[in-house]
Amino acid sequence: MGNLVAIVGRPNVGKSTLFNRLTKSRKAIVSDEAGTTRDRQYGKCEWNGREFSVVDTGGWVVKSDDIFEEEIRKQVVIATEEADLVLFLVDISTGLTDWDEDVALILRRAKLPVLLVVNKADNFDQYFEASEFYKLGLGDPICISAATGSGTGDLLDMVLDNLKDSGKDDIEDGIPRFAVVGRPNAGKSSLINAFIGEDRHIVTDIAGTTRDSIYTRYDKFGFDFYLVDTAGIRRKNKVTEDLEFYSVMRSIRAIENSDVCILMIDATRGIEAQDMNIFQLIQRNNKSLVVVVNKWDLVENKDQVVIKTFENAIRERMAPFTDFPIIFASALTKQRIFKVLETAKQVYINRTAKVGTSKLNEVMLPLIEAYPPPSVKGKYIKIKYCMQVPNTQIPTFVFYANLPQYVKEPYRRFLENKIREHWQMTGCPINVFIRQK
Repeated sequence: MGNLVAIVGRPNVGKSTLFNRLTKSRKAIVSDEAGTTRDRQYGKCEWNGREFSVVDTGGWVVKSDDIFEEEIRKQVVIATEEADLVLFLVDISTGLTDWDEDVALILRRAKLPVLLVVNKADNFDQYFEASEFYKLGLGDPICISAATGSGTGDLLDMVLDNLKDSGKDDIEDGIPRFAVVGRPNAGKSSLINAFIGEDRHIVTDIAGTTRDSIYTRYDKFGFDFYLVDTAGIRRKNKVTEDLEFYSVMRSIRAIENSDVCILMIDATRGIEAQDMNIFQLIQRNNKSLVVVVNKWDLVENKDQVVIKTFENAIRERMAPFTDFPIIFASALTKQRIFKVLETAKQVYINRTAKVGTSKLNEVMLPLIEAYPPPSVKGKYIKIKYCMQVPNTQIPTFVFYANLPQYVKEPYRRFLENKIREHWQMTGCPINVFIRQK
């Protein structure tokens, strides 16, 4: 199970810079303008052989002075409910502010570990100035500079010390785990209830060690899998406004702990930005995907043209990964509910697809001969041999070439599409690597 670490703090203290440093990426856009981060707020950090997820809460604030601070406060509360550890970032160059004290108050009440991180401590003299942050009552301030990386190694050591080594749940291996994810009100709970029906006694609930992921074992009608359910757990009254941030925080857990994600889309609303956010989480975690267009009973005109248009719209938004099943269903009338389970099961099986090396070469080499990679700087790229790597989490193929560095993304995609055309891997991500022969 993954642990979740949230970075909180007021605007412009360097949350995104720290996020980029921890996830070794340049994803979050950093500028001196307060409140610039949008959308790049989730990544993975690996340290000393352990991995955890990092969420930068700065990406969710609506910029306008009167509600600005209120918004961040709400996020701090959501972050303390969802995360396993909070990094509270303060800025040594501006010193202690009233706002920091407000947030510290929320964090002191939270029942989870908080590390007080003092950023922008670029030289040693500033370490003494950090003592004023003892006032916040959150223990020793940890001085770092996110921009230069100084002190971040010690910080990561402390993060790992504070994260419990997540124990294994009582979940049998080898049984697929399906997560139902989607925007609020897309019908996740209704779908889960439709699967389970009223015969709840067939179902055993196992609470995961992570916050509130409930695994529901489902074995009837020839199916056997766990449903990862994070939908109906929190009392609704707490979270009314910041639904977008909230649902992404919720989905991270469910997606990381599953094999196949069933992404619910509301037929009456079409695809929205938030569906895309969740879709990107699924992709970044290399999970298999089934898209369910729910509330199909409410759509009046259901002819083939409408269905085709809807499908194309979905695939267009989610390109380049378009090889996944789309099912039009209704959790309410239970229309095609069974089809959803059958498809999820098939997609799970597709992850384990094995392609024999000789067969792979027999099919792929003539295709590559007919459409070789474009030459670069007058050099011709030759691919002479390919194989599937055994025992990987998702199907992984290696193509051996004389100049692998010149094979660009579009050609890799071409190879992936050809593999998909010849072998059944719908709904499942594929890795294609080009290596030196």
